[in-house]
Amino acid sequence: MMEVRERREEILQRIPRLRLAFFIVLAVIASSYWFVQVVQGSYYRELADNNRLSKVPIRAPRGLIFDRNERLLVDNVPSYDLLLDRSSSTDLEASVEFAADILGRSVEELEQTLGRYGGSSLFTPILIAENLSLSQVARFSAERLEHPEFGIEVGHLRVYRNGPLTAHLLGYLGEVSKEDLEASDTDYALGDLAGRRGVERAFESRLRGTDGERVVVVDSRGRPRDDYRSTAARAGSTLKLTLDLELQQEAARYFEDRVGAAVALDPRNGDILVMVSAPSYNPNRFARRLDRGEWRALLEAPHNPLQNRALQNTHSPGSLFKIVVATAGLSERAVSSSDAVYCGGSTRIYNRRFRCWKRAGHGWMRLREAIKESCDVYFYHLGQKLGISRIAHYARLFGLGSPTGVEIAGEKRGLVPDPEWSLRVRGSSWYPGETISVAIGQGPLLTTPLQIASMMAIVANGGLRVTPRLDRDQAIAAPESLDLDREALEFVREALWAVVNEKGTGANARVASTQVAGKTGTVQVVEQKSWIDSKDLDFEHRDHAWFASFASVDRPELVVVVFVEHGGKGSQAAAPLARILYERHFADRGPHQPS
Repeated sequence: MMEVRERREEILQRIPRLRLAFFIVLAVIASSYWFVQVVQGSYYRELADNNRLSKVPIRAPRGLIFDRNERLLVDNVPSYDLLLDRSSSTDLEASVEFAADILGRSVEELEQTLGRYGGSSLFTPILIAENLSLSQVARFSAERLEHPEFGIEVGHLRVYRNGPLTAHLLGYLGEVSKEDLEASDTDYALGDLAGRRGVERAFESRLRGTDGERVVVVDSRGRPRDDYRSTAARAGSTLKLTLDLELQQEAARYFEDRVGAAVALDPRNGDILVMVSAPSYNPNRFARRLDRGEWRALLEAPHNPLQNRALQNTHSPGSLFKIVVATAGLSERAVSSSDAVYCGGSTRIYNRRFRCWKRAGHGWMRLREAIKESCDVYFYHLGQKLGISRIAHYARLFGLGSPTGVEIAGEKRGLVPDPEWSLRVRGSSWYPGETISVAIGQGPLLTTPLQIASMMAIVANGGLRVTPRLDRDQAIAAPESLDLDREALEFVREALWAVVNEKGTGANARVASTQVAGKTGTVQVVEQKSWIDSKDLDFEHRDHAWFASFASVDRPELVVVVFVEHGGKGSQAAAPLARILYERHFADRGPHQPS
């Protein structure tokens, strides 16, 4: 009896521990059930749904882009895209090898594509390839039973109808990366295409559209059986630009064997009619997603074809800057139209000799003749009278040293130097001799062709500033009235007419049908201590060529600026293109004399 009582007491002592163990096991089971049903419920519901439902994205076509005369610039054409549903693949490695064989691409390249989607949902289809050929579509369709993980989607291939002629203006599309998603709060997904440069980027929100989705019921082999629900895609908005395609084509042809840029705009409202940068590239290559080798080749190509030289490349304006200095001199009463300076080919200022571009000199020069003949000696002395601070003030009034406000991203500010800049950036005082160089547009003075076009529009408008624009449907902003002397501007305008029409340096831009006013500019690339013709130098050491102009003088409606890198003299390399554009623009009009 003692043994039974002892065993009974021992069993009674174990019961609480057994009860505790039972409740612990029960709690673990309940917790696991709660975790599966609540915490992971959405995942398993998605897994269950995807056993019978398949989501097919419907890509929204981007908005079309037209020029000012309704000519189609950018279009969408149907293309076949290959999608991979990883949840339907039993052997992802074998799936990749199968696709690589048909596509003629390496397994490593496709694996890199898959790697970019590492953090995305297993049930999100991955875009593997675009613009498939009909034979490739047929092969994937024929193997559908064995490889249900692959699907063919009819997409939209972006086509730039004029290729390199409008590349820098229109830009191109690029794939959205993980870095883009992390830096943005938009609803893009990996694999989406977005505007990367030019108009495509500037008007991305209008051009993009909204994607749709088609959900279908599939059988055990992944074959679609019935539609479950569908959300239609909404196309992007149509965009009408201020561009004149005919003028753009003329300018692009002129730059086929040259490096540089051309800009033409309407000074009355800021409409950009021409924006050409050379050398160019074919944006249609980006529509099929460049590989690393192709991208590297573009980056390493001579003269950087991806750079928009019209607004991203800065150079000294050369003698174009004499427009600013002449206006400043008249406005500040530092000079009168009757003051004369003798040019003997060079002059000595601050114990240093400064040369004129004309070795024999121009003789006695007044301001009108100095502008017409682009006499450097005259403007050396005028710059000395004004000083750098007053010159910089008027340069900024003309918009130099600041972005013009055009919609395209990446515009450079340029540079207008002054003593404060010298101390802040160089850590040294401004030297008076530097002012003499700046007075003829040399030295640390940097502008873009678009800034020069904006400056010429101010001259053409008699002191009113307009903002360059590309959106034809945008409301036209009222011009800004600048604090510039109207009489001084009128004098400069008439002198610029003489540059072209009285056998001045811009005679090569003369047009019979209208009255063109303009100014040539030649910028030294390397310092020359003697008179050497630029064409006798190596290409990279030759002078840059400028020509800035507007027409007609009494009723300005077109500004043309041409910049040719290492082109030599502005009168020979840049002015002829301006004449071509004016002749085309005024082609349907008879001879017009200034009022």
